[in-house]
Amino acid sequence: MQKKILLAVDDSRQSRNAVHYAVRVSSLAKNLHYVLFHVQPTISLFLQDEAQKSLKSKAELDKVLKKNNEVAQKLLVDYRNEMVQMGINPDQIEIITRTRNLGLAKDIIEFAQERRYDTILVGRRSLTRLQEMFMGSVTSNILEHSQVLPVWLVDGEVTGTDVLVAIDGSEASLRAIDHVSFMFSNNPDIRFTLLHVTSKARDYCEISLEEEPSAALEEIVARGDKACIDQFYSHALGKIKDSGIPEDQLEMKTIKGGLNTGKAILEEARKGNFGTLVIGRRGTNKAFFMGSVSRYIINRASNAVLWIVN
Repeated sequence: MQKKILLAVDDSRQSRNAVHYAVRVSSLAKNLHYVLFHVQPTISLFLQDEAQKSLKSKAELDKVLKKNNEVAQKLLVDYRNEMVQMGINPDQIEIITRTRNLGLAKDIIEFAQERRYDTILVGRRSLTRLQEMFMGSVTSNILEHSQVLPVWLVDGEVTGTDVLVAIDGSEASLRAIDHVSFMFSNNPDIRFTLLHVTSKARDYCEISLEEEPSAALEEIVARGDKACIDQFYSHALGKIKDSGIPEDQLEMKTIKGGLNTGKAILEEARKGNFGTLVIGRRGTNKAFFMGSVSRYIINRASNAVLWIVN
């Protein structure tokens, strides 16, 4: 089955990093089809209004639209040529550009959902966390509002090729397994690692515990966590086997959780030189926000690719 990736690009270094990862991932995920997608700059509302009033203004608007389209087409053709030079069959690459309508991030998400792509691939822009808090960014808006499609977020130049899938027994983790199994299906050589960080009593409390949890409470939580993850593994292995990936191509690893699960996952990813880290987005309801672990990882991951699965 063909796997369709929407590769949202502009003329930035971050987009070039995303394009390079898109080529490298073809060694892991077979039968890929890429859509290089660029949203053109916003047209002044004043100019649009004036174009309805005079032929001169309409001629100016047409000139701007034509110029924007030419720039966009050149950008996309250059990226396609670069991917072809790196070994991608040109028949696997489609180029599409659109004028901005709802806003850059929403236009990307809406287009991807309408065409039923399997994921959105985008490079992280270089904003500090403080800047993102006040100004936002295209990347953060895509992550926040893409509630259906997985998002592949490329941060920096990625060198590692190994894949780490962080799991916690949740439905979001099972959907992450489903996404990974689909993307890696039909690849008899793929190998990846499932990582589980054991839970602590504090992980189950909505408020901070004032006292250190008792040994008895920690034991109860540990037993419950083990029972949950054992049941999860049986479902996950079923999905993986159904995709044609043998069980012996997986490594299942469990590490003890500390005070910060997200930090433990990132440290394991760095130690193992994993270039791709797959996580499930966990929210307490259907509102547009992410769980604390996924948010921590997204904010602090660097020189890596995150697959964030809803």
